[in-house]
Amino acid sequence: MRRNLDRNRRVVVTGLGLVTALGTGIEKNWDALMAGRSGIGPITRFDTTDYPTKFAGEVRDFEPLDWIEKKDVRKMDLFIQYAMGAAEQAMRQSGLKITEDNADDVGVLVGVGIGGLCTIEENHLIFLESRLKRITPFFIPKLISNLAPGQISIRYGARGANFSTTSACASGSHAIGEAYRMIRAGYLEAAITGGAEAAITSLGVGGFVAMRALSTRNDDPAAASRPFDRERDGFVMAEGAASLILEEREGAIARGAKILAEIVGYATNADAYHITSPSPEGQGAAKCMQRCLEDGDLDPNEVDYINAHGTSTPQGDIAETQAIKKVFGEHAARIAVSSTKSMTGHTLGAAGAIESAYTVLAILNNAVPPTINYEYPDPECDLDYVPNHSRPAKIRLALKNSFGFGGTNTTVAFRPAVES
Repeated sequence: MRRNLDRNRRVVVTGLGLVTALGTGIEKNWDALMAGRSGIGPITRFDTTDYPTKFAGEVRDFEPLDWIEKKDVRKMDLFIQYAMGAAEQAMRQSGLKITEDNADDVGVLVGVGIGGLCTIEENHLIFLESRLKRITPFFIPKLISNLAPGQISIRYGARGANFSTTSACASGSHAIGEAYRMIRAGYLEAAITGGAEAAITSLGVGGFVAMRALSTRNDDPAAASRPFDRERDGFVMAEGAASLILEEREGAIARGAKILAEIVGYATNADAYHITSPSPEGQGAAKCMQRCLEDGDLDPNEVDYINAHGTSTPQGDIAETQAIKKVFGEHAARIAVSSTKSMTGHTLGAAGAIESAYTVLAILNNAVPPTINYEYPDPECDLDYVPNHSRPAKIRLALKNSFGFGGTNTTVAFRPAVES
């Protein structure tokens, strides 16, 4: 079709899919969030005897054959399998049909932070034992990040823009934001977007252990992820995927789709400060939120909810708190700010997508998920973090923050579906 390069087109969400430590599917995830239930537990994938951290947010109920044909499972690393499961859920809910008429205008953008670490470790051991004799021909296609969107594109016949965003813990939000931009500008009519990660391996966990980034609360894993709490001691590694179906609003209405929410702003920038630490006083994050509001010509005083990056790290939680206060001033105290990582753990490249899906669900259900494990207030973190219990809330405007190593920042703005 002829492209309508109009920067002001509206973009809506029509489908969601979730694979997390809280469960596979929207219902399991939302029920766990509202109950304030943690998905964190002992690591089962490898022997953690000599590891100072012995727990993570593993996905425990995902069955690949529920979502992927048997002949294709062996061609996909676990992160791709999760991405496929989330995409199928989202496509079913959306009802979007990809045909010869629209295939060139439907894109697939999936954020992946690390990629196929499971496949790398497995095949490295095989290589050491047998050199080239037993390396699978699927080794490279299984591990590279862009095969998450690639496999989804092949599955559904989507021939539009197809790529993976890789920006550490902001990867999923970057994918959603860039898909939003492409639809808004007329380069796409719809997109399957989101994020995926599956890096709970001996080397993956070992790398973060070496950085001293992980919590070591082995006596109580469910209480280990405690964003904004004074006793936080690091993040909890996790895995999973989320998929969102984005569409140009008029096209979605014309085909009778149920609109779940509207994306109304997006911004991305860099701290240009440090490879792992946030910029002092959250300067980069504050500028990113401000630019997101400006992008959508949004009133800061209408923001009722922020799904925080909130990783449960000493520096990061303070920096995000400072950033929110810089942007919103006195209104910051009236905003509900929760970190759902307190329940899921930190899913790395998938986090922004999973938490964007949670933000849409919060808008739809008029309820805000809690920050669990909040027991000891930190004087440097003094906002309303929705401690321990979900609450009803009419959300006019919500932001989703994501920040990553290398100083990369993203903010995406969502609001309820409206008729006009």
